[in-house]
Formats: sequence, C-alpha cells, structure tokens
Amino acid sequence: MSDATQALKKIQGRPVRGDKCFMSRFVENAGKLLNAAESAMHAGHVPSDMTILISPEGRIRMVADSDWPLDSLQTYHGAQTAYRVSHHDARVRIEGREGARTCRFESEDTRRVARMLLGSAPNYSVLALAN
Repeated sequence: MSDATQALKKIQGRPVRGDKCFMSRFVENAGKLLNAAESAMHAGHVPSDMTILISPEGRIRMVADSDWPLDSLQTYHGAQTAYRVSHHDARVRIEGREGARTCRFESEDTRRVARMLLGSAPNYSVLALAN
C-alpha cells in the first residue's frame, strides 16, 4: 500500500479492511487533482493557478488566477465544494473546502526528492590519484 494511500486513510479516520480504502469523494478528488497537476508539471507544462468550484447540483466553474481567499470565492459563487490548485517552483499544492471540512495536499520539490533518493554523497569511489 502506497504512502499516499495510507495518508489519505489516516486523514479520513475511517476503518479500513484489507486493501480497500474508504475515503470521501472530497478527499479522493483532491488527490486526483494533485496527481493531474504533478503529471502536467512533469510533462513540462506550466499551468496557471486554478480554482475549481462545484455547485450542489454538480456544475463546475473554473476560475484562473483568483486572488480571493478560497472560502470567499466558494461563498460568492454558492459552491458546495472548492479546490485551489497552485504552483510554486517545482511544487504543487491543492487546497480544498467542503462545508466544515478542509484538506491540503502538497507535492515535494522533485529536486529534493532526487537528492533524498540518490543521497548527497557521490555514488563512486576514487581508486587512485595521479600526480
């Protein structure tokens, strides 16, 4: 089971049986948005910051580069659910609001992940030095 799946299960605080993950659609959608935004960045796209508003009837409204706080934008448009996808350097952040529930997912900087995986020490040895 991946670390992301375990983290999502912990967030929900619901009982888990086997490999099945019982999570709300709210949290599941936030995770899917994070995966999509990360994939776009890895493919070389630099998307604008985006707010996604979902009405109680399921209508979707997308607002680019809004400087409004997420809760204010959600209230103004009468949205049941709101997600903000933002990018900074090599990181992606998803913030979500639905009723009293909130969530925030943030990806790691890919350069930092590479350093952690490869370590800071070189993967070679100096066998001899010539004068």
